[in-house]
Amino acid sequence: MKHADGDRYIEDGQLASGLEVDVVIEVPRGSFIKRGSTGAVDFISPLPCPFNYGSIPAYIGLEGDLLDALVLGPRLALGACIRIKAWGAVILTDRGMTDDKLICCSHRITAAERQTVLRFFGFYAACKGLLNVLRRRRGRNACEGWCDVAYAIARARPRDHSWRGPSVDF
Repeated sequence: MKHADGDRYIEDGQLASGLEVDVVIEVPRGSFIKRGSTGAVDFISPLPCPFNYGSIPAYIGLEGDLLDALVLGPRLALGACIRIKAWGAVILTDRGMTDDKLICCSHRITAAERQTVLRFFGFYAACKGLLNVLRRRRGRNACEGWCDVAYAIARARPRDHSWRGPSVDF
């Protein structure tokens, strides 16, 4: 499905031209160590992360931490800063809080890549739910599906100098 949004075109939940963002890599593809935006280790995974995972320092997500970003493609170094296009977003619920994840890639995301990302976040939400039970943290965990990148950015707030880190423990 294709429809106009101002002077942009949206097709299958993606801006036809993508939206450029700056991403800092916190978890390189293949890493077992999950770090948060502060650099602290959140957990050590029994499985390697299949994607590069990081954040967009210019925005704060709905849960109070930097807006998350997943970068498809080859492994990037921990701490790498890249400018890349975001093509959509996954809406994740973690402990009852909405935690959008922008999905970035150097090319327009294919339907197969989109399905792989959604399957990953479905599995991730289930694993994170178990981890939260073990940590005695309450709240629902789920992958809510795909949304337009502009929608996810509009829900975030610009980061200002007063932000000192997430307001809740992750």
